[in-house]
Amino acid sequence: MEREPLKKNNELLNVARILRRNMTRQEKHLWYDFLRYYPVKIYKQRIIDNFIADFYCHSARLVIELDGSQHYTSHGKAHDAARTEILERYGIYVLRFSNRDVDKNFEGVCRMIDRVINERIEDLS
Repeated sequence: MEREPLKKNNELLNVARILRRNMTRQEKHLWYDFLRYYPVKIYKQRIIDNFIADFYCHSARLVIELDGSQHYTSHGKAHDAARTEILERYGIYVLRFSNRDVDKNFEGVCRMIDRVINERIEDLS
């Protein structure tokens, strides 16, 4: 299947900047203690289409989302499903973790991210 080239809604630039400066505790932990110096470039609060992804690895076409409690309501689940469907049209895989996962199993989260990035880079090359 041919994937669409990435689109970016530039009207979200200010919101993305605010989110970068005001990351959640779990986003900060994942960014500063793992993703920031990961050997493959990862962006934080990246605009893709009309969404702002928590983290995005272009080389692996991977979005990493950290979900707080609002994502587990019926509205949150429906919104996330629609968003994932749109991102998948771009050939992007969405990897989701709960904030609790980051708090209770940080090493496991990091291992999973590393495994998925390496598998996707290999599959895409």
